Amino acid sequence: MTPTPTDKVSKPIKPTKVGDKDKKKRKTRKESYATYIYRVLKQVHPDTGVSSKAMSILNSFVNDIFERIATEASKLAQYNKKSTISSREIQTAIRLILPGELAKHAVSEGTKAVTKYTSSK
Repeated sequence: MTPTPTDKVSKPIKPTKVGDKDKKKRKTRKESYATYIYRVLKQVHPDTGVSSKAMSILNSFVNDIFERIATEASKLAQYNKKSTISSREIQTAIRLILPGELAKHAVSEGTKAVTKYTSSK
C-alpha cells in the first residue's frame, strides 16, 4: 500500500525561544581512574609516561577487577544472608578472584588502607 498525501500531515515548525540559544549544552563527565593511575605511576617511576591508549586499557582493567570483586562480594553477602558488604566480604572475594601471592599482597594493602582510614577518623 503506497502512502497518500492525506495519510501524513506535516506539523508546522515551532520557532525556538531566544533564551534557548543562550544556554550551552553541558559536557557529560566521563569518570576514569586515569588521575589515580598516573599518580601511582609517578610514585613508582617518576621519569616514565603513559600513552592515552595504555591509560584506556588500564582504566578498563581497573573497572573489570572492581566489577568482579563487587559481584563476588555481593554473592558472599547473599550466601550469608547479610544485606551489607563489609571489608570481610571484600577480602574473601579478593582471595577467590586473585591468584596466590597477588591475593596476599592485595589483602595486606587493603588491610593497611582500612587501618589508615579508621585511625584518621
